[in-house]
Amino acid sequence: MPERHEPQITDDIPYEEEQEEFDRLVAALDTTIPSKELDRNILIATWNIREFGSVTKKWRATSGDSPKRDLYSVRCIAEIISRFDVIAIQEVQDNIRALRYALKVLGPEWNFTLTDTTRGRLGDSERIAFLFDTRKVNMSGLACELVVPPEWLSEIAEDALRRQFARTPYAVSFRSGDKTFILVTLHVVWGGRAADRVPELTAIARWLSDWAGEINAWDHNLIALGDFNIDRHGSALYQAFTSTGLTVPPDLHRVPRTIFADQEDPLEKHYDQIAWFTGDANVPALSLTYLRGGHFDFADIVMRSRGLTNNQLSFRISDHYPLWAEFSARD
Repeated sequence: MPERHEPQITDDIPYEEEQEEFDRLVAALDTTIPSKELDRNILIATWNIREFGSVTKKWRATSGDSPKRDLYSVRCIAEIISRFDVIAIQEVQDNIRALRYALKVLGPEWNFTLTDTTRGRLGDSERIAFLFDTRKVNMSGLACELVVPPEWLSEIAEDALRRQFARTPYAVSFRSGDKTFILVTLHVVWGGRAADRVPELTAIARWLSDWAGEINAWDHNLIALGDFNIDRHGSALYQAFTSTGLTVPPDLHRVPRTIFADQEDPLEKHYDQIAWFTGDANVPALSLTYLRGGHFDFADIVMRSRGLTNNQLSFRISDHYPLWAEFSARD
């Protein structure tokens, strides 16, 4: 069916193929992601959405359109986001049209907070955002960026982190019922080689360990999540990330992170993580009860009717899968 008026993101999906595909997406989400239940669970997620910026205001972007992300792409992204209570999003761009459109689809119950764009070549003009469903989660007062004290730099390693983070980590506190938690998210710079990421990962681990000890006195929980660009589970990068006691739950160890991951070796491209302290290394343990976690594989569902390659799909939805963790809201 042709588009007869300027399309709006909240319109019905006008194409039968896309509507059928969207219905399959909804069914897959129903099967894969735990349902959101007030006073029972808290669903926290992280998702690097590739170049989440502008949108071509059509339901089907054509070969001559730029960007390739269209209204249908955003509807699919918003449907995935809607399954969580709070989600950290990396790679939000200077232009936030896609974010605004997603929020229109999510509805008035949803809110957000985000950083300004990170200036400079390494920052790539990116923002970091949190989106949250106010029916279950609200901000509880704190929002800050993390800065490494200068005197720590020489302690981390010789010549380590001569600058601050290229994309400054963003911390926000949330409350759900009587549970209060601080989420810290960041997008570690890729760099020319894997070793270039070790200082940033070491610094964030040290910072979080120090901070967790302080905020525990106020009955706050601390969870780190985001794109840490860890190339492989157990690698030097992973060791740096977990060096001060941050722990990734076992059921997330073998979950693929990207649509380009080798399905026979899911430990490869272990970029995204959700982690917290468990009481080791003299750092107070998370008091929230972890239930389970996983990822959502949209790659075999969304836009396959268009015959897209994975690379083409990555610019419409993302190259990363969303990663999620479910916690109990009862004890």
